[in-house]
Amino acid sequence: MEDALTQLLEHKDEVEPSSIAKFFSEYFTSVSQGTHVLFRDFAFVQCTPHNRASFLRLFWRCFRTIARNGDLLAMKEYHCLLQMLCPDFPVDVTQKAARIVLMDDAMDCLMSFSDFLFAFQIQFYFSEFLDHAAAIYQDLLTGKSINTVIVPTSRSATPCQRQPTSDSASPDGVDAPQFYQCLENLCERERHSARPPLPVIAEILSAAPRLSFYGFLMALAKNAAINQSIGALPDKANLLVDEVLDKELDRIVAQLSACSITHPVTAGLLPPSRDVTRVASPKKMLPSRRRPDLESDGSTEETEDSSEN
Repeated sequence: MEDALTQLLEHKDEVEPSSIAKFFSEYFTSVSQGTHVLFRDFAFVQCTPHNRASFLRLFWRCFRTIARNGDLLAMKEYHCLLQMLCPDFPVDVTQKAARIVLMDDAMDCLMSFSDFLFAFQIQFYFSEFLDHAAAIYQDLLTGKSINTVIVPTSRSATPCQRQPTSDSASPDGVDAPQFYQCLENLCERERHSARPPLPVIAEILSAAPRLSFYGFLMALAKNAAINQSIGALPDKANLLVDEVLDKELDRIVAQLSACSITHPVTAGLLPPSRDVTRVASPKKMLPSRRRPDLESDGSTEETEDSSEN
């Protein structure tokens, strides 16, 4: 409601007093449809779980043809796509999402759209939770006991450095049950509005006695239950399908086809008749060359030139 009032005041010169109710109706319709985050600043895009889910869905709907074409893009290219929808989208969020896919590989490696999309989904939607989880992982990795693990507050703005799976101090990561207990305490203390469901976290961490932080992030990205709980993206099998958009495109094509039948506009695209194609030969369009004078001085240059043509 606050944003709706702000938008109304910013556009008060364009809105008639009698159209204020219509303005609010259109605004909340866009909120319901999830299009209200388009071209907005990052602070607005990430301020609520609904806005984050709406942005994820917009990103998928706008660029799903990349997956259809099978194109592979680098991190910087995906960031450019994100900035087309949100001009001040921070690059560090894109880098973290790419690191989930690439792990130890160079950041300029190419990624498929589906791999980046689902990694970006958990990094963007659960950003605060993952930053706190990374700090807990770091503490466990350095040997702090479960009772002395420091849980960062929501005021901490600097994300912690995440350890790759090949960390020399602990190549197998941390103890999974201990890590889960810390994350459970984190959820109870922080009450994140956007966090993975605890049963899903428990299922992931019970799969192996130890795990790396990258392994944990990749498992989150691939988990179908988490994708369903967010509700922004289809499952991976239906990533190329957008029934609402496809139906709208089919409706537009049908309207254009009906219009062309009622008011033919394709006559100019039909093959022209033979009478129209009777164009003079290019040779005839050239200026005629003067025939050589038989009583000239005997030079054959002009005759040879004519014979060549």
